[in-house]
Amino acid sequence: MPELSFVVAQCLSGLTASMFLFLIASGLSLIFGVLRVLNFAHGTFYMLGAYSAYQVVQWLGTGPVSFWVAALGAALGVAILGGLVERFLFRHLYGKEELYQLLFTYSLVLILGDVAKILWGTQQKSVGRPPGLTGSFSLLGITVPHYNLFILLLAPAIALGFWFILQRTRAGRFIRAAALDRETLGALGVNVSALYTGVFVVASFLGGLGGALITPMRAVVPGMDTDVIVDAFVVVVIGGLGSFWGTFLGALIYGQVLSFGILFFPRFSIFAIFALMATVLVIRPWGLLGRPLK
Repeated sequence: MPELSFVVAQCLSGLTASMFLFLIASGLSLIFGVLRVLNFAHGTFYMLGAYSAYQVVQWLGTGPVSFWVAALGAALGVAILGGLVERFLFRHLYGKEELYQLLFTYSLVLILGDVAKILWGTQQKSVGRPPGLTGSFSLLGITVPHYNLFILLLAPAIALGFWFILQRTRAGRFIRAAALDRETLGALGVNVSALYTGVFVVASFLGGLGGALITPMRAVVPGMDTDVIVDAFVVVVIGGLGSFWGTFLGALIYGQVLSFGILFFPRFSIFAIFALMATVLVIRPWGLLGRPLK
């Protein structure tokens, strides 16, 4: 049996990975839950957020607030791009079969991926940790970076914030109604098209923010979008596609299974994730907290 410090270290590592995945997968789940579109290009928004944050940091330098300006600016830029993509491209996918959605969004992945290579090349890019979060502290004999702790606190705060918006605000009620019956909502005088664009903008913002925040921990490279979108789909399948808290639960499960799988069964850690997903699909095809599609 491993020492307690190793167990705690793996747990915190899994939680950190879970929180990043939640930021990405929550946008993916939100788009499907409301728009009923399988957005395979969502991972590309994550990649563009990472590249944009890197670029803004290069422009601003290593000042005390440059990283935060870069992260927020990158997320807002990706959100604007998402709004344009929804307005002029995705709007034609509503009501289409899932195969057409996947083919269309995958073609968008290829196009935007080549654009990123033209703008930033194929070499690895990196961003330093922001001032004030470069240190670490000791917990049960292990070293915990301050930046990791920041991520562990930020993602639940975002989750609670969006839960409050969805459950306690007028806009949130419209979003939940659009997910159930957009025709009736439109008949009541609500601008459903504008609502869809807003949802896509918010989801793109989450993807871009996740990409920007990952830059101090991972290299920014071409192809990082396809890696993360597979993980995000696994998360939403386990938790329930279209379920906000299901996505949070799925991310937690994914991170811990992967982290402890690496500790105990390093050769089968990835297998354990997909075996878990297959089990959920067999027993509960709509996910742990999802609902059957009618």
